[in-house]
Parts: sequence; structure tokens; C-alpha cells
Amino acid sequence: MTDQSNRILSELPQRLHHNAYVCENQERTRQFYEDIIGLPLLATWVEEAEFPQFPGKRLSYSHTFYGIGDGGALAFFEFPDPEAAAAFKARQQPSFVHIALAVSDATQKEIKQRLTAAGKSVRQVDHGYCTSIYVQDPDGLIVEFTADAPGADKIAAHQRATAHETLRRWSAGDRTVNNDIRPHR
Repeated sequence: MTDQSNRILSELPQRLHHNAYVCENQERTRQFYEDIIGLPLLATWVEEAEFPQFPGKRLSYSHTFYGIGDGGALAFFEFPDPEAAAAFKARQQPSFVHIALAVSDATQKEIKQRLTAAGKSVRQVDHGYCTSIYVQDPDGLIVEFTADAPGADKIAAHQRATAHETLRRWSAGDRTVNNDIRPHR
């Protein structure tokens, strides 16, 4: 097996700076992320640029950032030009394509309460190693708020120790379930 120290960066990225998406309406997006969820609006940039998809045409756009605890952000673009808005519009994704934010149990409960009070549909799943709630934002982006299970450090250490072997088995066709801590459905 190759020495792992040759494959892994000597210094990992410090944190996620931001995930960016396109929204249809910045104010509607602000109401969802700031007023309902409770993430603070940190910045709103109004810019203009030419994009390869629209050569020779300068497009104005707004770019907003909503803060998360580690200094990263969720970011959203809005394009007032109808052609650009249609070209860059966020597409509805299956449930496996989403963003997951780590939260404490208390914060997860608060977010769930806020969403329920706002009439938003919330799905909750116990994965064994964490419990998650899922909600769709106004443009269909699925956002997950995940609280670690008790003993998460021990679970993570076990996964780090077995991850390569489990992936090797999976790639070889072994579909044996290894999540023995997830409640059965």
C-alpha cells in the first residue's frame, strides 16, 4: 500500500469558505436563511462581469453570504437578466445532493421549531452516527442540519481506521452493511 503521507496534503484546507448557489430572489432567500433559520446576512456584493456563457454581454448580479459558526458561509447569486437567470438557475436535485451543516442538539431543535412555526416541511432521520433534519429552501436546495450522536469521536475514530478497507471491499463488490448503529427502519 502507498504511504498515505505522500497522498494527503501537508496542511489541509482550514475550513469551507462558502458554498455558492443561484437563487431566484435574494429577499426571499434572506427571509428563509436569516429570518427563519437564523443565519446572519454577512455581506451583499453587487457586481458586474462578463461570463463565458454570454460573450460580449456584461451582467450585473448580487452575491450574498450567510454566516456559519466556523467562519464559512452559504452564498447565493441572483441575476436580474432573464436569460442569465434561466441559464444559471438552480436545478431541483435528488435528496442525495444537498448541503449538511453540523449543529448541536439544542440548535437542531431550535431550527426545527423555527421551520415548523414557519410552516416548512421538515424530515428527520436517525443515521446512528448522527441525527439529521432536512428542509428545502425557496429554490429547492436541500439543507441538512446534523447533530452528532453520543460517542461521535469514538465512531469517527473507528471509521478512520476502517475506511480504506471498507472502500476496497465495496469497490470489489462486497455490499455488506457496516452501519450497525443505525436504527432499523
